[in-house]
Amino acid sequence: MTDTPSSNPPSVWVLADDRAGNRSQCFGVADALRDATGFDYQVKNPTYGALASLPNFLLGASFAGVNADSRSQLSPPWPDLVIAAGRRTAPVARKIKRLAGQKCFLAQIMHPGGGMGDFGLIASPNHDGSFNFPNIISYTGAPHGLTAERLADEAKRWQGRFDDLAGPRIALIVGGTTRRRTFTDAMAVELGQQASTMATAAGGSLLVATSRRTGEAEAALLNAISAPKRVYRWGEEGQENPYLGYLACADAIIVTGDSVSMCSEACAGTGPVYIYAPRALITPKHARLHGELYEKGYARPLNSTLETWNHAPLNPAGDIATAIRERLGR
Repeated sequence: MTDTPSSNPPSVWVLADDRAGNRSQCFGVADALRDATGFDYQVKNPTYGALASLPNFLLGASFAGVNADSRSQLSPPWPDLVIAAGRRTAPVARKIKRLAGQKCFLAQIMHPGGGMGDFGLIASPNHDGSFNFPNIISYTGAPHGLTAERLADEAKRWQGRFDDLAGPRIALIVGGTTRRRTFTDAMAVELGQQASTMATAAGGSLLVATSRRTGEAEAALLNAISAPKRVYRWGEEGQENPYLGYLACADAIIVTGDSVSMCSEACAGTGPVYIYAPRALITPKHARLHGELYEKGYARPLNSTLETWNHAPLNPAGDIATAIRERLGR
């Protein structure tokens, strides 16, 4: 144990920035910690200015990368524990520790890009590579909030809403273009055709959800789908987002491999998961994740045949929360 929070229970801040994947990871760990201990948390929502793009070894422990509104949220009384995710939150967390004193424990999800010794715990995914520091733990995928209990609740909430579609019902969860890769119309067509072939051969249907990043390729995807389907288009007004309902109720899941969080959440249940991962869409980091998911039996590469198999639920949030508790002596 490196630092010990002074209050009982400790005050906890979650630095939840504007990237959905980072937010879901923070909340997954914070919720798992709260479920185990009763420790509630406050959410701080940093937004960033131009300096946030600088390397963290230059920013150091500072609020320089966040804008004035964000800084106004970051004031005493300082927390005993900070949970944060992603490179941009790391300088902010380190500055909070400087101001709060050594009693403040920093739990960082993903590599902080500098100042390793300031963190009581760094939870680093295996696909980011190995780092030889005593305060680092490693895990598969990404932490999230989709526990067995949450999925069971969502299954009850969505029960009966997909009964007009023949089973097996296959969720098709579509991401899209990232900063480094483009989700093209050709990829969208290939994905739509492969998913349709799988559903049709099994006598079933598709539960389709697109995302903000699907962009203009959405039309090509939907035109390529010939199987019976239910479609949620990103941002569609007047329709509740069924993402959690799809994950909870589907008999199998197809997910595009461009998002670590989406792939991890797809594996939160126990049913078949297939990853669509053409080489032109996937970075080396994502390819390493997919390989680990395949090797450990959480997922398989997408093909045109639906196979029946099961796997253990994937969610490292509980393991990370346990590691925080151990280091805090709680």
